[in-house]
Amino acid sequence: MDETTTKEKILKRIRDALISKKENPFKNVDFSSSVLVETEEEKEIVFAQKLMAMGGVFVYCENEKALGENLKSLLNQKAWKDYFVVDKKLEILLKTLDIPFQNEPAAFNNMVAGITRCEYLISRFGSVLVSSGLDSGRRMFVFPESHIVVAYTSQVVMELKEALAGMRRRYNEKFPSQMTVITGPSRTADIEKTLIMGAHGPRELYVFVVDDED
Repeated sequence: MDETTTKEKILKRIRDALISKKENPFKNVDFSSSVLVETEEEKEIVFAQKLMAMGGVFVYCENEKALGENLKSLLNQKAWKDYFVVDKKLEILLKTLDIPFQNEPAAFNNMVAGITRCEYLISRFGSVLVSSGLDSGRRMFVFPESHIVVAYTSQVVMELKEALAGMRRRYNEKFPSQMTVITGPSRTADIEKTLIMGAHGPRELYVFVVDDED
């Protein structure tokens, strides 16, 4: 009677494979090349298309003045009194644009809309890369019902690997403890396949991209 278990058979095959190494049958494979299809579209256009396909809203701004006009338009459209901002650079920018905002800690739990910066915009997936290295910290990316991101065209990259390489250059030895890739508004579906928006984060995602490249 054979008392060898299935587990022992598998382990024996693994041991045998490690002992008797075979020649690599895939010598000519270039593992450094991209497995994704290249696109001829500009990366900003690809990002906008992918973001909107995932339910996000893309707003192009030719300069910071246009950013202010578009933000005010959104404020009026949504009847929001102000945004919640906990980012010094954004506070300075919004003050110059005459955009009202809230940053009192006591008002945080009543926040409806929050505005943050980001690290990179990833065209391939229409995603926004954020991290705890930004002044906004961690909560601003998940707590508000509506998340508004202010970014610049110089932050748009085609692939995730480019964004990660940029993060290594930017933070060097002080790498952020948390990084999140946001792809569209938060969503989930229950067992009956009913789509629910805002289950684990903001139900609306707006990305305002300011052109800062000639």
